[in-house]
Amino acid sequence: MTDVRTRFAPSPTGYLHLGGARTALYSWAYARHFGGTFVLRIEDTDLERSTPEAVQAIIEGMQWLGLSHDEGPFYQMQRMDRYREVVAQMLAAGTAYLCYSSKEEVQAMRDRFTELGEKPRYDGTWRPEPGKTLPPVPADRTPVVRFKNPQDGDVTWDDVVKGTITIANRELDDLIIARPDGTPTYNFCVAVDDWDMRITHVLRGDDHVNNTPRQINILRAIGAPLPQYGHLPMILGPDGAKLSKRTHAASVMEFSTMGYLPETMLNYLARLGWSHGNEEVFSMEQFCAWFDTDHLTSSAAQMNMEKLAWLNNHYIKLADNARLATLAQPLMAAQGADFAGGPDLAAALGLMKERANTVNELADAAMLFFRTPQPDPALLAQHLTDAVKPALAQFAERCATVDMSKEALGAMIKEVLAAHGLKMPQLAMPLRLVLTGQLQTPAIDAVIALLGREMVLARIQKFL
Repeated sequence: MTDVRTRFAPSPTGYLHLGGARTALYSWAYARHFGGTFVLRIEDTDLERSTPEAVQAIIEGMQWLGLSHDEGPFYQMQRMDRYREVVAQMLAAGTAYLCYSSKEEVQAMRDRFTELGEKPRYDGTWRPEPGKTLPPVPADRTPVVRFKNPQDGDVTWDDVVKGTITIANRELDDLIIARPDGTPTYNFCVAVDDWDMRITHVLRGDDHVNNTPRQINILRAIGAPLPQYGHLPMILGPDGAKLSKRTHAASVMEFSTMGYLPETMLNYLARLGWSHGNEEVFSMEQFCAWFDTDHLTSSAAQMNMEKLAWLNNHYIKLADNARLATLAQPLMAAQGADFAGGPDLAAALGLMKERANTVNELADAAMLFFRTPQPDPALLAQHLTDAVKPALAQFAERCATVDMSKEALGAMIKEVLAAHGLKMPQLAMPLRLVLTGQLQTPAIDAVIALLGREMVLARIQKFL
């Protein structure tokens, strides 16, 4: 097999969206599977819409996901001399020609075809043919360069996702490959880049299907080998509609802000269009070992936020507590967390992470250890009754000397309960309220062990 070379080639006109991230993931994994090369190319010839900020957003998104490229990033705007060189070669070879038709004239041609019930297109006025006399060259008009697309036959390719696709050449007009100012156009640049960068496999969204026959014809015209193409179906939102920034979190970094881990997003995106038996949870090492194009689906995938949350909970539970502390600390600081007076943050997060679906939820849950508890007076009156206060006082007395391990605390609490004829909830509930201000916490002995002797005693004394 030829050395595999894949590419991710986004246009920097916005953030890295989910569809783009999945394309990058599949292209990266395919290269990794075969020990090949993954190329990052920035297609920035759309000068009106491309921005440095968007380039940075794309690179930041890929870095967050851990999709490292082997070559690049290459920028099309830095390759203008190469494109002009190929345009000149095509003009000399007769596979491209100068066209002096104005925009208004071309629009009139398209309108005529539409009136005839045909596909609107350029009519070939300036296309040179044997025995054809071209119009006189307008003195005041700078030409575009058009590709001399074949007029007969079909373009056929075996799409690794969609199967065999055939498009008739008569459906394709003579594409502009260079504008009047000499800047090249999208499909031409892509073809030259794929040739120069020796790309063997192109995985991209199925919105590019109509570009593929144009690029194949250009590649054939310049004598370049054809890559294998695979066009991935779109990702739909939870409501079945196309993802949009207005209605869904379409940006990869938006999911980071929402508290999802990168390994969650990679695992989830991998399954949005590909499968390996019934495997739902896997590492990227496993994914790269398993990934092939045979198991890509041709039907649209739909986001399921409940499944994403379940998967994120799985990875949060696996995550190193120190890493979670790095992620949660700024979120908690924004809520006024008092870290100086609280327990070890990593340990607190480790205690709370079992039921957290996002880092944001985890940060919110762990706040109970880092702010002064303010229990609801009604709940306090309900649970901290005169019958319970003696037990709470004895608990505090014993807490002053007991070993502050979870096991020792659990045993001591049982002894206090037995001495006062109480059941666990009768003491655990008021303890939760006075220590955290909440009725729902992890196991009370684990909470006490984490808070530490000094803080536990200080908080209980306020209510005795």
